Amino acid sequence: MTEPHDPLVRIAAALERLAPPRRESADPLAHPAYVWRGAVLEPVRDFRPLPLERLHGVDAQQRAMLDNARHLAANAAAHDVLLWGARGTGKSALVKAVTGAVQAEGGALALVEIVTAQLDTLPALFAQIADVRRAFLLFLDDLGFDAAADGRALRSMLDGGAEARPANARLVVTSNRRHLVPREMIDQPNAVNPRDAADDALALADRFGLSLGFHVVDQDGYLAIVASYAQAYDLPFDARDAIGFATRRGARSGRVAWHYIVELAGRHGRALD
Repeated sequence: MTEPHDPLVRIAAALERLAPPRRESADPLAHPAYVWRGAVLEPVRDFRPLPLERLHGVDAQQRAMLDNARHLAANAAAHDVLLWGARGTGKSALVKAVTGAVQAEGGALALVEIVTAQLDTLPALFAQIADVRRAFLLFLDDLGFDAAADGRALRSMLDGGAEARPANARLVVTSNRRHLVPREMIDQPNAVNPRDAADDALALADRFGLSLGFHVVDQDGYLAIVASYAQAYDLPFDARDAIGFATRRGARSGRVAWHYIVELAGRHGRALD
């Protein structure tokens, strides 16, 4: 095949080879979970949420979250949700586990994970899912804001402004801070009125209809989580060894319990699915 002689044709052909074709969004009815890439929905390759019974110490939060997700999947009124509290206490795991539980019940529900940096692209996502006969939990994990504009954008979505999320979608946000943004004066160096800045932060958190707190687990709670994992993977464990592992880590949480199980499985030459 001969090359075209027209330089413009050759340049256009070269540019076409350099620029990959635009990706299409995945079918919003076909997968249990997605990642929003700013323009397209991509399916999560291996969505394996924990069974709800594997989560310990969060029974009240689990019931509230599960009821709300069931309402959404049934096209009934449902809240936007804020899950706040200590690191590693199961906030993200609960969101995924509840999604999996509702799906196992036959509920028409999917999870869509979003990163904070893509908040300005959410109207495009809303347009893609608004007419889909399925409910969506829009999951923003470990949320914190570097700019007031992010908070205003999220408030608009929660309040039903021009960029409000559609009726078949609700936001689920996790944060280590109850009020999402720092309240300390030092974190508001450009505020005209520091009190107004703090009130603005509180106003954002108040817009979530369901706010669930997660707290550091005690030693008994930590051991219960370890025991649950150990039973699920048929691994023997010694409580003193598990406590020593947490002590060396300087924390007790569901995440530390899982790290201990990984350590334990490695010692026994076992793989974890």
